[in-house]
This record gives sequence, structure tokens and C-alpha cells, in this order.
Amino acid sequence: MANKSLVIGDGGWGMAIALSLHRAGRQVHVWGFDEEYTAEVASNRENRKFLPGVPIPPDILWTSDVDAALDGVDEVYSVVPTQFLRPTMERFAHKLAGLPVFSASKGLELATLKRPTEILADVLGADTPLGVVSGPSHAEETALGMATSIVAAAVDSSLAERAQAHLSSASLRVYTTNDLVGAELGGALKNIIALGAGIADGVGLGDNAKAALVSRGLVEMARYGEQMGAQRETFFGLSGAGDLMVTCYSKHSRNRSLGQAIGQGEKLKDILARTEKVAEGVWTCKAIQEAASQFGIEMPITQQVYAILFHEVDPQEAVKNLMQRPTKAER
Repeated sequence: MANKSLVIGDGGWGMAIALSLHRAGRQVHVWGFDEEYTAEVASNRENRKFLPGVPIPPDILWTSDVDAALDGVDEVYSVVPTQFLRPTMERFAHKLAGLPVFSASKGLELATLKRPTEILADVLGADTPLGVVSGPSHAEETALGMATSIVAAAVDSSLAERAQAHLSSASLRVYTTNDLVGAELGGALKNIIALGAGIADGVGLGDNAKAALVSRGLVEMARYGEQMGAQRETFFGLSGAGDLMVTCYSKHSRNRSLGQAIGQGEKLKDILARTEKVAEGVWTCKAIQEAASQFGIEMPITQQVYAILFHEVDPQEAVKNLMQRPTKAER
């Protein structure tokens, strides 16, 4: 019986998932698109761009060859930045032969406003077994085997339980849920709020303001999720509140750090130009702003973060806009 997993995507989170699978006793292949860089990682056994200093076990295959990556695998973890997911997975179309695919991408596709699993269904076929892996899990800690808890989500409970069994170890606790939409949207929406939290840090708004932003941001996430068919309760679990907290407060959070730089006066284009690491929240914010407008969903925090990022509205003006909204009951 096969016991081999393929991770598509060789960034920090892809590597963390690969190491987690390996730690749980799976054989692991990792595929990356950059042939030269992939060869360097395979030789040096270090992913210096995305997760430097963390050794890669010699029995993990690191390759840019699609056929070699697929050889003998019985499941796939897709860990590709959402805006690059469709063209990347087209390389694997018609080659996965019904293998289960678990998405660990977070965001919405700008051109279509689709979630990653919807993109995967488009490219790989609607009959592809699809699941989601999400939760408060910075790659920097998960890769080192520090205690972490996440959620495996799938409409088919046996599929979620498969990911649970294959990822679980002494350092990674995996829960399951049948709310795939909620788990997937939680991982996307929290990045927008984390940008706002970072902006608050950069401007120096203080703990009171940041706590209000994060807690009301969670309400905003749940509101959007419910409109899209998710279960409200999911947003108060690991893939919602848990992921939101770690992303809004951690030193490892790319979205919080980018927001902080914006709050300190840097321009978005300059920040994006100097890093290869992807802050998914920027493009998710743009997509959600459009979707919220299209479906008439009230999302004031997202609206103000969008205005700061894409229309260079002064963060203090955005705070004023939020604080002076009409008063209302909390629930």
C-alpha cells in the first residue's frame, strides 16, 4: 500500500507541511516550479529563501520534475499562493488520476473571486476529492516541530480523517470539520484583519484599538462566511479565531508586518517589490472588497484596509471613518 504524499509548493508553509507529514511517518515528495532553485535546495537540504536554518531530511524528494514528483504518491497537498494556483495546477491536470487533494492555500483568486478548492475543481475536475488544511500555524514554528493545532476540513468526513491521520504527531494535533467553506474562508479573511492590525501597530494606536479591531474583525469574517454558505461557529474555532489571533499578533506574520510598514508610511508597491514572500492578505483584500460590494455584505474594516492599501488613504483618516460610523448594538 502506498504511503507517499506530494506537496506542491516549496515555500515556507509547503516545507512545514512536508516536514509534518515526514514526522508522522509518511514518505514525502516536494515539487517547486523554479528548476534552478529546486536543485539548489535538493543539494543543500535547506530552503534558504523561505525557511532558512531548518534542515531537510535526506529522504524527502525535492524536485521540479512533475512526473518524478507524482511517482507513487497517493495524496496531494496543494500549497501554492492563490494568485498562482490555477496556472501551477494546470501542469498537473489529467495526471492526478482522482487522487485526494488537500488545499493549504489562503485567499481568493482576483479574476474570479473563487476559493482555492473551487479553482482546483475547475482545473482538476469536479470529481476530484478535495479537502482543506488550515489553522494557526506559522511555518517557522510548525517546521521545527513546535506544538501546533490545525483543522482538516472536507465535506466527506473520511477525507478529513485521512489528512488528520497522515499529519498528526506528537507536535501537530489535527481536528476535523465538515465545513470546508468556513475553514477555507477563515484562512483567507483573517489576513485582511491582520493587515489592519499591523497598520494599527505601525500608527501606534495602542492595545485598546487593536483589540477592538481584531474582535470586530472576527465578526466581519463570520458575517461574510455565513453569506457564502459557511457555518458561523467555524469562525470561532482554530481556522477562524485561532488563525486570526496568531496572524494579528505574531512576529512571523507577513501580513501583520506588511501592515505595520504601511502604518509607518511605506508604500505598498515598494514593500511588494523587495520581497519574494507572499502576503496573501493584499490580494484577498482586493477580492473581498469587490465581493462584499457585489453581494451587499457590510465589511467596514475590509473597506478601510482596502482604501489604505489601494487608494493611499491616511491610516488616521481610516480610523476616524471607523470610529464615527453610526452607533449600534453589538449583536
